Amino acid sequence: MGSQVAELFYEVDRLRAELLNTVEVTTDCHCVEAAVSHREILTRIENVILGIVTSLSRDEAPVLALPNRSSWANVSFDTGVGLQMTSGSSVTAIRSDCPSSVTKFAQIIKILSVIYRLVQSNSYATKRDIYYNSTQLFGSQTAVDNIVDDISCMLKIPRRSLHVLATSKGLISGDLCYIEEDGTRIDCHSSANAVAVSSNIGGIRNIVSSAKFVLIVEKDATFQRLLDDNFCAKLSPCIIMTGKGVPDVNSRLMVRKLWDILRIPIFALVDADPHGIEIMCIYKYGSVAMSFEAHSLTVSSVMWLGLLPSDIQRLQVPRDALIPLTKRDESKLNSLLKRPYLTTQPHWQKEMELMQQTKVKAELQSLAAIAPDFLTSIYLPNKLRYGGWV
Repeated sequence: MGSQVAELFYEVDRLRAELLNTVEVTTDCHCVEAAVSHREILTRIENVILGIVTSLSRDEAPVLALPNRSSWANVSFDTGVGLQMTSGSSVTAIRSDCPSSVTKFAQIIKILSVIYRLVQSNSYATKRDIYYNSTQLFGSQTAVDNIVDDISCMLKIPRRSLHVLATSKGLISGDLCYIEEDGTRIDCHSSANAVAVSSNIGGIRNIVSSAKFVLIVEKDATFQRLLDDNFCAKLSPCIIMTGKGVPDVNSRLMVRKLWDILRIPIFALVDADPHGIEIMCIYKYGSVAMSFEAHSLTVSSVMWLGLLPSDIQRLQVPRDALIPLTKRDESKLNSLLKRPYLTTQPHWQKEMELMQQTKVKAELQSLAAIAPDFLTSIYLPNKLRYGGWV
């Protein structure tokens, strides 16, 4: 713990010295709008560091107050925005004189220091870069990921504005072209290969598309099946994308970007199980952990295309292709039905209650028990053509 404390106060002293030169550095920015944005970020970091310095000058142990990002008590529901953090949310005290929190305190100061330098120089780093720069301090990549989000929430600044990038895990394909911030032109039309979702969604410009809809696919395996069957070209111009399960922030930002620019229907294709439903809810309503960024991460217009529990009965999916709900599934389903946003979705409630009654779940692959190409040749075309979504 001694080395962590030493590094902590080294960073505080170094940042304190940097504050004296802040104006000289930030006034060199070429863009006025960027300079204002950078100045605001730097000011908020400076306020945190100056608070620490003030505590030290009084012989008091510095304390950081982090909004609690894991409590449902700290979020409210708005039909147009989704789950959003309330202004009076509870906080967690991260003390510099407590053995259980001093490491996290040092980690936060270290990352604040990195962000400060990145914003000053208008440069970027990945979260992996930060981790490998101080592996002993952070211990794991997950620690860096969580602290970057904590800092974003604490400073009330969108994560993408902190100049810390995350490697995207999402994929996108279909009738879509755009230009990355560095000028690279991205064409997503290839039926054979998908494009990795950008790690800097805010820098995307000149989006061009004739797509009639966006289809969010829960799993990579189903997404690859749609690619193999040339789904986008066969049906109608469209865009398909996957976050490969629980979506990362970049995948969610991309869906929101497409909605803001194209204003076309957005459908979700997920397994008929509690996990798939929750993933769809993250795209539509957001998550508790990222509720402080709800305005840029949620798309309230997302519609549930399938697989619906009622589809299982309607299509008479073979019984041996279905899976009994586990106790964990039932617990997750009960939890979902109590969420505040479900009161605005009676049709979703009905589908989930049907799952409760039948006590079975089904993966999208179960449709292959009807016919090998049933998903792409019959199920999706008919759903999209005749309005089989809720």
